[in-house]
Amino acid sequence: MAAALRGEVVAVVAEVKRRSPSKGDINPGISAREQAVAYAAGGAAALSILTEPDHFGGSAVDLQDARDAVSLPLLKKDFHVRDVQLLEARALGASAVLLIARALDPARLRALADFASDLGLESLIEVRDEAELATALSTRAPMIGVNNRDLETLAIDPSTCDRLVPLIPADRVAIAESGVRRREDVERYAAAGADAVLVGSSLSASGDPAAAVRALASVARSARRARGA
Repeated sequence: MAAALRGEVVAVVAEVKRRSPSKGDINPGISAREQAVAYAAGGAAALSILTEPDHFGGSAVDLQDARDAVSLPLLKKDFHVRDVQLLEARALGASAVLLIARALDPARLRALADFASDLGLESLIEVRDEAELATALSTRAPMIGVNNRDLETLAIDPSTCDRLVPLIPADRVAIAESGVRRREDVERYAAAGADAVLVGSSLSASGDPAAAVRALASVARSARRARGA
């Protein structure tokens, strides 16, 4: 997945999302299979599949359906805190797993990232501040996601990506998360140095998801500085 997100344009990681704590129902009847096909047709570089049932309405079946439908890299997006969840991700055909720095103590985060790597899974570690970023960079995770959404208040602050993305070394893939709806949003995070954007609510709610992805998928990428530069 990390390799798929490195290109001349800011890659779009398109998410299948039925509902969320911040927005409520987004598209309760969404078909993961049909949505995956549409996202691929629109030029998505990878897909994010929510498998968490209680807050997001996802399931393991969604990931299986997406894997059967497309060959794009798939991120299993869930609250991963146990080794067995990573074993499940591998069995379902995921390419990568989400690990949320705020949900894990640093030692456990590093252990899960190492276990994922040993299983042949890539990790996307989600951070919100400089301390979490430092912990994420102490792991082998190839992808760092900067979430503009405060997980406690659910408020979105786009300046979070503006501040943190430039601090991510060039040997990691930097992904801007939350609040991406328009091409102008992608351009903003491209200017900060993001390699990719993860887009969920606006794409899942769209009546034409292929066109919605296409509208976001051609913004030129800007290089970030190398580690130690």
